[in-house]
Amino acid sequence: MYPILEKRCLAENIWLMKVRAPRVARSALPGQFVIVRADERGERIPLTVADYDPAEESVTIVIQTIGVSTRKICALQPGESLADFAGPLGRPSEFVGEPLERLRGKRFLFVAGGVGTAPVYPQVKWLHDRGVAADVVIGAKTRDMLICTDEMRAVADRLYIATDDGSAGYKGLVTGLIGELIERGERYDVCVAIGPMIMMKFVALTTRKYALPTIVSLNALMVDGTGMCGACRVTVGGKTRFTCVDGPEFDAHEVDFDEAMRRQGMYRTYEQRAAAIAAEREAGHRCRIGLDK
Repeated sequence: MYPILEKRCLAENIWLMKVRAPRVARSALPGQFVIVRADERGERIPLTVADYDPAEESVTIVIQTIGVSTRKICALQPGESLADFAGPLGRPSEFVGEPLERLRGKRFLFVAGGVGTAPVYPQVKWLHDRGVAADVVIGAKTRDMLICTDEMRAVADRLYIATDDGSAGYKGLVTGLIGELIERGERYDVCVAIGPMIMMKFVALTTRKYALPTIVSLNALMVDGTGMCGACRVTVGGKTRFTCVDGPEFDAHEVDFDEAMRRQGMYRTYEQRAAAIAAEREAGHRCRIGLDK
């Protein structure tokens, strides 16, 4: 069992949890993920590591309540425990293996959308601790949906905010802000984008115009996290890759985003049916949807 040490609300339906997981905390690197289950019957939920502290033996995750399983996890309170907390899984961010001298000659641009801000933080923090320059763009629909801005401001060289409604920072999408930064003369060697699939697709299309190498994280496409189930298949450069063991990070300009979004849509249908079953059970009815076991 993995006790919850801390829990706080970051925005509507978005929760931060600090979990005691000594082995994961000692081994985790930026870009990796964990798979979490609320209880023995719970669904396996992949979550990118948002922070880790080997001394405290803690790992931080950020969860958005979208379906039945994420609501069950977010209902847990400090002192209660998660049944499973498997990891660290996947490959660390590519820059972790680069010689420090080469890294210090680069300038990174991170683009974070919504909950994707959480896994961007440990990457920027890792680079900051080693003297590597990194600017960060955080995008959200409104000011109220922004998360981790204070933490990010402490480790980023420059922090830019974009909101769809203009309630904070730049008014418009992150893609517009990226173009504005580059066209006014900001020079970047690498872009890293983490967020909703549709956001990453259009960030990739934008950076392609400027010949800016771009990395995206596709951790949302996983089920078992070991490559056995095949649910996380994605086409990269015309070849089939498995997000959980070959990623979760890939060259954005080679990812078939349309295929990846179709796969996401397939799983969304199952989640909707599961939510309907849960609602029936909560109402005290026997499920009539055809999936009740």
